Amino acid sequence: MSYKIIGFGKRVVLILSLVLLLVNAGAVFADVKLPAVISDNMVLQRGMEVPIWGWAEPGEKIEVRFGFYSYGWRTTTDKDGKWMVKIGPLRTGGPFEMFIKGNNTITLKNIMVGEVWVCSGQSNMQWPVKQSANAEQEIAAADYPNIRLFTVERKVAEQPQSDCVGDWQLCSPQTVAGFSAVAYYFGRELHEELDVPVGLIHTSWGGTPAEAWTRREVLEKEADAAPILERYSDVVAKYPQAKREYEKKMNEWEKAVAEARAEGKEPPRKPRVPIGPVHPHSPAGLYNAMIAPLIPYGIQGAIWYQGESNAGRAYQYRKLFPAMIKNWRNDWGQGDFCFLFVQLANFMAVNPEPAESAWAELREAQLMTLSLPNTGMAVIIDIGEANNIHPKNKQDVGKRLALWALAGSYGKKLEYCGPIYKSMRVEGNKIILHFDHVGGGLVADGGEPLKGFAIAGADRKFVWADAKIDGDTVVVGSDKVSEPAAVRYAWANNPVCNLYNKEGLPASPFRTDDRPGITVDKK
Repeated sequence: MSYKIIGFGKRVVLILSLVLLLVNAGAVFADVKLPAVISDNMVLQRGMEVPIWGWAEPGEKIEVRFGFYSYGWRTTTDKDGKWMVKIGPLRTGGPFEMFIKGNNTITLKNIMVGEVWVCSGQSNMQWPVKQSANAEQEIAAADYPNIRLFTVERKVAEQPQSDCVGDWQLCSPQTVAGFSAVAYYFGRELHEELDVPVGLIHTSWGGTPAEAWTRREVLEKEADAAPILERYSDVVAKYPQAKREYEKKMNEWEKAVAEARAEGKEPPRKPRVPIGPVHPHSPAGLYNAMIAPLIPYGIQGAIWYQGESNAGRAYQYRKLFPAMIKNWRNDWGQGDFCFLFVQLANFMAVNPEPAESAWAELREAQLMTLSLPNTGMAVIIDIGEANNIHPKNKQDVGKRLALWALAGSYGKKLEYCGPIYKSMRVEGNKIILHFDHVGGGLVADGGEPLKGFAIAGADRKFVWADAKIDGDTVVVGSDKVSEPAAVRYAWANNPVCNLYNKEGLPASPFRTDDRPGITVDKK
């Protein structure tokens, strides 16, 4: 009898233990959780209703209280445990606290309200302050506690993710060194000109193409992107074999490295990782892991520095890049937010004669993207380096992007762009070129003569031209071309060119002809 009583007692203890375990597990599951981007030190976008979202128990009641507001915003989680409220519109200021209450309460501290920008692209956006020009001085001077920095951890995903890894940090000499130089210099300009807090969300990955930053469904609807998806399907099918071969090469490489070190020789180059389902070049892979988790965080706009990895497919980029911009805007649900991008810098050897150029064609595709509303382009054809695809002068890149933002998003009365080709007319053996954004007038940087102009007749055989500024126009001609039909300016990988406006902003490379280029069939 006593045995049965003891056994019964053990069963009761066991049952109670299980109940407590389940209760505790439920409590953990019921806790309100937030995405990484909503955390201490964040900057919230002023002047708009800001989405605040997270997860909790399905059907759980959520309340959000913020700053000096006397009331809270309430909602109930859906069947999947997701919830979102929109708070505001918010006024500039801080620091504030936010309280998010469900079955538990989260307190977020040191929140500012100001301007928020997403900063994305490939290696020239990833390039850190510590490797930019005058790095030591720039880092030492970076004491801007009201500029907040958030870097998304680099990751690839096959499906859109709900969260990422990252945290908001106050800008200081201790935090800025590894942050995106272009993003920091852009944000610093805004902070100093507007005297408001600035939040910079840096999400970039060196060497990546635009399709990696675009949602899969968008690529599937874009006819010009079909070859990208077909190539990727083939890569995925061959990946298991490629992975086995890579692992074999890695084993051989590790042995070769050990032998080389033992003999005091230079070790061999490490084998390249094969492209596959989790490679940063995979279509939509970076959108899924590094953009989707940020949506729908309230932003003013985005800056973008990319294109080098698509330069061999410039005609495709004409469709791909605008599709990506529309994709981000549609998914964010904030309308046509400001999207600013950097045109490719000058790079590689100087060509002594006019020639075709894949990089020139990519710049043209970027220039054409200005047809989308609320876009802007920083021209940096004058600050590249022939032998360095990562020019160190990131200060001017950030400043020229900021000029577009200050004029377009913040209503500042200033010239924000260098000359942009508008139209041409033929007069005898000359071509007269007209421009937008002449500012205070056209100038030849460093003095006359103008450089970088080429001219051709109907045969499209371009030769270097004589070019002179005449008021707000440029007159182009050559004694080798009696009946001119077309002009090209700075049409090269690394052009020698010097047309500016008096505000010191360079003219964008352009051409007046539409002859199919060398990348027209490259998909």
